[in-house]
Amino acid sequence: MPDASPVTLHHEGWRCTITLDRPERHNAFDAEVIAQLTQAFAQAAEPADTRVVVLAARGSTFCAGADLRWMKAMALQTPAQNVADAEALAALLHTVHQCPVPVVAQVQGDCMGGGVGLVAACDVALASHQAHFALSEVRLGLVPATISPYLVQAMGPREATRWALSGQRFEAATALQTGLVHEVLPALELPERVQALCAQYRACGPQALRQCKALMREVAQAPLDAALRQRTAHWIAQVRSSPEAQAGLAAFLNRQPMPWAAPEA
Repeated sequence: MPDASPVTLHHEGWRCTITLDRPERHNAFDAEVIAQLTQAFAQAAEPADTRVVVLAARGSTFCAGADLRWMKAMALQTPAQNVADAEALAALLHTVHQCPVPVVAQVQGDCMGGGVGLVAACDVALASHQAHFALSEVRLGLVPATISPYLVQAMGPREATRWALSGQRFEAATALQTGLVHEVLPALELPERVQALCAQYRACGPQALRQCKALMREVAQAPLDAALRQRTAHWIAQVRSSPEAQAGLAAFLNRQPMPWAAPEA
């Protein structure tokens, strides 16, 4: 992507970093940002050796949510255009959530509205002590519609409802308590901790990571019944007979390094 783009994508070996790069607008998203973020996440895991995608941001704000000037303009479009625009945001969140490899949000600053939805759609979120969060839509006469499924999944129905109804700002420590983020740490330690977490994914079988994420997504929506028991039994039977699993088991039994975790040249 060009340097002037509000979204950048950078592959560095097994790690991919997607960066919101619109600091002058507090990394708020409009139609262009939504389209570029969707494209970036669709491409992020294409290299077979990609283990993890990090969603980061440049500037003091992680994401202010939707650009309000854009939101106001879209409300004046035809009903069909208005709906299509909202569906584009829903598609972005789905693309983030369904990324084949783990997605880690590196939240260095404040995160509002739709930005909170982006964080909730990620698999893991680490935040700076300095970060604040708010589901501020109701205070503007709006509702957090497209992000609500991800909020409920990340925070649980009662916590998501509590903060969505009030529009109140809350600190990173509260985000940790609600389950929106997984760790909170000093700002200067955040990039190093994210890299350490990414290194844990580097130690995992690349296909096993993708299979495991797909498994978690599927079973989270399924009832605990005979069909699920059969589905998961077939899943492990198929995976453990794969070349990657056979190589991993052989390496472990022979006390050798995992072939995919060998030091890079």
